[in-house]
Amino acid sequence: MSGIEVRKVSDKTDMDQFINLPWRLYAGDTVWAPPLKKQVRRLLDTAIHPFWQFSERELFVAFRGDRPVGRIAAIVDSNYNRFHEEKMGAWGFFECENDVEAASALFRAVESWTSEKGMTFVRGPLNPSTNYEVGLLIEGFETTPSIMMPYNPPYYLPLIESCGYQKEKDLVAILVVPSDRARDRVERLAARVMRNQNLRVRTAEKKNFNSEMEIVKEIYNEAWSRNWGFVPMTEDEMTFMGKELLSVMDPDFIFFIYYEDRPAGVCFILPDITPLLKRLNGKIGLSGLLKILFYKREITGLRGLVLGFKKQYQRLGLPLVAFNHINHVARAKGYQYLELGWNLEDNHDINKFEIEVGGRIHRKYRMFRKDLPTPSR
Repeated sequence: MSGIEVRKVSDKTDMDQFINLPWRLYAGDTVWAPPLKKQVRRLLDTAIHPFWQFSERELFVAFRGDRPVGRIAAIVDSNYNRFHEEKMGAWGFFECENDVEAASALFRAVESWTSEKGMTFVRGPLNPSTNYEVGLLIEGFETTPSIMMPYNPPYYLPLIESCGYQKEKDLVAILVVPSDRARDRVERLAARVMRNQNLRVRTAEKKNFNSEMEIVKEIYNEAWSRNWGFVPMTEDEMTFMGKELLSVMDPDFIFFIYYEDRPAGVCFILPDITPLLKRLNGKIGLSGLLKILFYKREITGLRGLVLGFKKQYQRLGLPLVAFNHINHVARAKGYQYLELGWNLEDNHDINKFEIEVGGRIHRKYRMFRKDLPTPSR
């Protein structure tokens, strides 16, 4: 058996191999929902995506002979390191055959590159930060994760652990399928909250897209600022992500809660288009557009991307107001479920609340860490 060679991605052919590898690894896997290749390419393009305005990356592909068998990205996020006063390197976009030699070679490449950048530890998977896809799926392989939630084979866990990576934090996804009793209780409690305080709900206006995204960014960055792994999104990042998602947005599910005419909370919820992604198989052409029109009825769920409230308003019962709005609109439009995530495993208050309104822990994801050796003097 030939050995493993790890090569840096340096041209279009290399990038094509990096992007296309999952289609071979997941061939025949009916749970996997292929991403749109165009979006993956844009996310990795340092000249296009605003994340790379303040970050660096190197992409690696592992070959056994002439066959690509694995890939990984090494990342240094300067905004994160400045915000936390750390020296974190990151790995992401990992895909690999069940091949310990290949995985080890890929992680060594990441560790060498990040160490040369002066980093003291490596964390992952970050694709490319906690503001995007994050975590390795460790429980809940039976059904397809919602849009922008990762999926991977079960063998990735022992493969990564064999390379010296240990659990740093687990994340959960909560599936909400509220019963009539749960909906009625939320409605009753939300009405009480609304009666006692000067609150109102306002749905987003697509015509004012830029200003609406500015409010989303403001609340998001304040509400999550003390969370583990948080890094503020820049205005360019938020605008770019919003435009990427504009075609699948439903303005009724992007809404703000105002307290005394000041924005206090935001919900950013997307239709879960993973059934369409399976049919598109990574590409949108004329046939893809026809598939979207024909199979749109297969979209039966929602993905909660952002649900946050400014700190000074977090004791006003705003989550009840938010879920009451979600319940009414989802029922009117025929949606059957809402997947919320990711949540920190130890964020007990929010996890308990989401379970009480009809949710259950549906999937678990893991973040890993490995300290890098101290350079010898």
